[in-house]
Amino acid sequence: MLDELANHGYHLSAGMLYPLLHSMENQGLLSREDRLVDGKIRKYYTITPQGAQVLAEARQKARELFQEVAD
Repeated sequence: MLDELANHGYHLSAGMLYPLLHSMENQGLLSREDRLVDGKIRKYYTITPQGAQVLAEARQKARELFQEVAD
């Protein structure tokens, strides 16, 4: 995930990313599944219906802001 974010110009450390993911999980925006992969526990996050709604609202607000700036 950190590599993908870096490809888009966002340089975060694991110390910044994981607390954010945990917070979003605690708020009900993400759900987490722990899986054993090659002897290690891996955490897989999935957006919840509540998270999808919050994301849709944020996208709409961003569109409105960009439209106002572009006009």
